[in-house]
Amino acid sequence: MKLYTSMGPNPAVVAMFLAEKGAEIPTEKVDLMAGENRQPPYVAKNPAGQLPCLELDDGSHLAEITAICEYLDEKLPGPSLIGATPEERAATRMWVRRIDLNICEPMANGFRFAEGLPLFQSRLRTIPHAAGDLKELAQEKITWLDGLMTGKTWVAGERFTLADILLFCFLQFGASVGQPINPDNTNIVAWLERVKARVAEKASA
Repeated sequence: MKLYTSMGPNPAVVAMFLAEKGAEIPTEKVDLMAGENRQPPYVAKNPAGQLPCLELDDGSHLAEITAICEYLDEKLPGPSLIGATPEERAATRMWVRRIDLNICEPMANGFRFAEGLPLFQSRLRTIPHAAGDLKELAQEKITWLDGLMTGKTWVAGERFTLADILLFCFLQFGASVGQPINPDNTNIVAWLERVKARVAEKASA
């Protein structure tokens, strides 16, 4: 396998997933700033022109971070970050979809349509007047999730899963582009510190 990767929260999700699995695979950097991901030969691998993209051993390619992470979860040894039972896997996928649609997408588009507009306006359809509302929507859903985190260690309960990785990488990204967490969301703030401690522990191992 080989992972085509770059900067940004989506590549960060797969990188963190691999770190949690204790695995390393060959990688190749794609220059996102120069638009290499929108040009051949990369678009032959991923016609969507997005990163990351996983090249499988048979030469085929897999895109979309949830699909990549689920594939790696099944292929690589170690405890599953999706779930060991149908019930656990379904719960993880439910939380991943909620976080992706309600937090990650509006947060990312809020950035693309505002601070990231000079980079993205020539690459995709941008809606600058929607940026503020998208950012507010992401924050509203973070507050909604905060209320559901009461008494839980991780998003799916006591299991650290892909849902935690996805949320962590996008909240870190948001904080870096002017969309920080409201400190009133105390459950999310405490959860974030637990994830940071986990990341630091694995980095020092």
